[in-house]
Formats: sequence, C-alpha cells, structure tokens
Amino acid sequence: MNKTGITETGQYLTFKLADEIFAINVIQVREVLDLSTITKVPGTPDFMRGVINVRGSVVPVMDLRLKFGLTKTENTLDTRIVVMELSLEGEITVLGTLADSVNEVIDLESSQIEPPPKIGLRWKTEFIKGIGKRNDMFIIILDIDRVFSSDEIALVEETSTEVLKDKHKEKDQAEEKPETSEQSEKSEQIDDEASSSQDLHEKDELEETGLSEKIRL
Repeated sequence: MNKTGITETGQYLTFKLADEIFAINVIQVREVLDLSTITKVPGTPDFMRGVINVRGSVVPVMDLRLKFGLTKTENTLDTRIVVMELSLEGEITVLGTLADSVNEVIDLESSQIEPPPKIGLRWKTEFIKGIGKRNDMFIIILDIDRVFSSDEIALVEETSTEVLKDKHKEKDQAEEKPETSEQSEKSEQIDDEASSSQDLHEKDELEETGLSEKIRL
C-alpha cells in the first residue's frame, strides 16, 4: 500500500477546472451531461447553482470552481455536468458538478499516485486523495466525498426534496385542469342542448299558432 491508501489500479474520469486537471474514480460517476437549463433555488449557497431534471429526477448542481474559491463556471460549448454519487455516513447522495470540460477515462496504477504535498498546493489537501502522474501531466485526484460538508449535503437533500414536492404539486394541478375543462365542455353541451330544445319548442308553438289561425280563417 502506498501512502495514499490506494492499492489497486483504478479508472478515473478526468476533467478540467481553470488550468488544472482533476479526476474522480469512475465508480462514483453516473453519467456526464451536456450543459442544460439549471433552475436556481432561492436561499441556497452560491456554489449550488440550482437543480436540473434528469429523466424525471431532481439533481442538484454544484459549481466546484466556486466551492474552491475560483470564479464562477462559464457556460461554454465544452461545459459539462458530471453526475456522481457521494457517500456520507453510509447514505448515498446524487448530485451534479460543473466542469469546464471533461477529458477522458484513464487508468492509474497505485505506483503512479503520490500523496498531496503539504505545502505549495493551492487546493485544500483534505479534498485530495493523491496526485496522479501520467506522462508529463499531474492529475489531482479528488476525495469527492469530503469536498462537501454534512450540512451542505443535508441542504442539498432538503432542497431536492422541496423541489420534488413542488413538481408533484404542479403535476397534480396540471392533471386537475383537463377535468375542469371537460366539465366546462359538458356544461356547454348541456346549454346547447337546452337551447336547441327551447328553439324547437318555440317552433312548435309558432306552427300551432299558424295552424289555429288557418282554422279560424
């Protein structure tokens, strides 16, 4: 075992933030999405950019650049959302993180990974599992489970739950509208039938009146 605790060859998804290459274990990656509309949720931290709809599920989206003290992630053609699973106290939380671009999946042997240096690194070492070396490139391997605090994860889960409730409420309201419309159409139909019946009745009365006049003549 090396000093990072990583003993086996692993596969890592690499992505770019600013001018650095980061990586997370592919085991924690669910999928990589193109940038889509992110709905901002009031009252959440700046680094929580909002939520997206992934096949009917509400997924919070984090801006790692803001979390790491950088400028906000710009929306470009290369911007991607990496949907991943975080484990905190045995509970799994799904969230997305913005990346300036996503590069590739690479294999790194344990011998290619060194512990993060204690000084001279601009990132908090508690977020980093190790520094991978591949050709002449250094790759910062994130301990993504430690990037967000338990309070932040709790806020994420609470926000997702509230957004999901709102969606269900909107859906229920939307489903009620057709019934109201149907009732309205039925009422109009009844009104039309009643009007037709009234017209027919008036016509009969006129015909009877005309017939009576003819008889008197």
